[in-house]
Amino acid sequence: MTNNELCALPATEIARQIRDKEISPVEVTEAALERVARLDDQLHAFSELTADLARDQAKQVADAVSRGERLGALAGVPIAVKDLIATAGIPTRCGSPAYRDFVPDEDDVVVERVKAAGAVIVGKTNVPEFGYSGVGHNPIAETTRNPWDPAMTSGGSSAGSGAAVASGMTPLALGSDGGGSVRIPAAHCGIFGFKASMGRVPLYPGCRDERYPGISSWETLEHIGPMTRTVDDAALLMSVLAGPDPRDRHSIPAGDVDWLTATQGDIRGLRVAYSADWGYLAVDPEVREIAGRAADVFAKELGCTLEHADPGWEDPFEAFWSLVVNDTDLSGMRAMAEQYGSEMSPHLVGLLAQPWTAQQLTDGAIERKRVVNRMWRFMSDYDLLLTPTLTVPPFPVGFQGPEIVEGRMVPPTAWLGFTFPINMTGQPAASVPAGFTASGLPVGLQIIGRHLADADVLRASACFEKAAPWADRWPSMVAGA
Repeated sequence: MTNNELCALPATEIARQIRDKEISPVEVTEAALERVARLDDQLHAFSELTADLARDQAKQVADAVSRGERLGALAGVPIAVKDLIATAGIPTRCGSPAYRDFVPDEDDVVVERVKAAGAVIVGKTNVPEFGYSGVGHNPIAETTRNPWDPAMTSGGSSAGSGAAVASGMTPLALGSDGGGSVRIPAAHCGIFGFKASMGRVPLYPGCRDERYPGISSWETLEHIGPMTRTVDDAALLMSVLAGPDPRDRHSIPAGDVDWLTATQGDIRGLRVAYSADWGYLAVDPEVREIAGRAADVFAKELGCTLEHADPGWEDPFEAFWSLVVNDTDLSGMRAMAEQYGSEMSPHLVGLLAQPWTAQQLTDGAIERKRVVNRMWRFMSDYDLLLTPTLTVPPFPVGFQGPEIVEGRMVPPTAWLGFTFPINMTGQPAASVPAGFTASGLPVGLQIIGRHLADADVLRASACFEKAAPWADRWPSMVAGA
């Protein structure tokens, strides 16, 4: 099998073929590293390449195979890890000059788990500074670019993870999602991204340890989740990631979801709502058309009842940022900004410098309660809620977001309007590739489930994938790589 063929294999197939001794974990790893060497000078997906570690881990899996040992679920599968996720002995720079030389002495829970499952860590992926942005540029690294058009953003904050998977550098990547940061790059890069219910995947050490101000700090909003080319690959990774851990007080018991079978079956008879704009967002006309056509698949091909309906809240973005600030280590990060502020991202320094009041923070908490209450009432009539993932297709690098959408002046963060409310509610949500613009740029459809209904979201995503497959379509820059 050629390197290109190995890089095109889904993680489920790589794991199976390694177990059956049809391919070697060493050759899979070398294929991934060759693809990184060939493409990453253009895409800048990786902030740190761990080639020696990857080769050592692949050799360990190969030795285990030769000894006939029981293999972990991800044995020999290459994976990329977002650079906001702590990795023992591997730099975790968080896109910040303050952490340029930082090397953690412990792993995040999810890194412990993928290592125990036999995954091969290829490297750390690029992020905006501390993840406080939906794009992929930061003060210390080259800007991550979109494999479908390198002039365009890959989205963020899991920017490099999206680009790595979309270009076939790794079949799996870990992202984190505090306001859409798994779903945003998934949509912009034409891949699958899954944000499980709050507490499904434990988060540590960032938001629990005063030694790490800024790392994974949005305790009541953030989720770590899989970014993959196929829904089955995400389910496989979730089978490794999910389950409680005492280091995360928000983590919930396991057992109510069988991740490996969650993608099976159909969704006939489900009641599905589609909101094209929440009732207030400006949405690019091509996105409206493509996402609307994808939503129609649920009625026309998947046997669902589809209604156009909005949950009925007013734009909660101001409240969302109050929640972010309330989760932020203001003391630690303000001290950091005093030392490094001239080198840091201006929008982050400005956020930290604002004189936030207790009333602003409590108003944000009250607004979250309103959104949650409005959502559970709305979802009592529906099994799933669909929206476009983002209001716009990928746009040029170097910007936080477009300021004119659908002929309307909007804030540069308005394009994220579909994703962050689902972090406020904690519901499961995914972004599936919905189609492409006339210029060949990906557009995503967001699939939202009821509280704790992760299996419904995965099953619906898998059914949509079968009806409108995407995994065999590659960016032109890598189709022949």
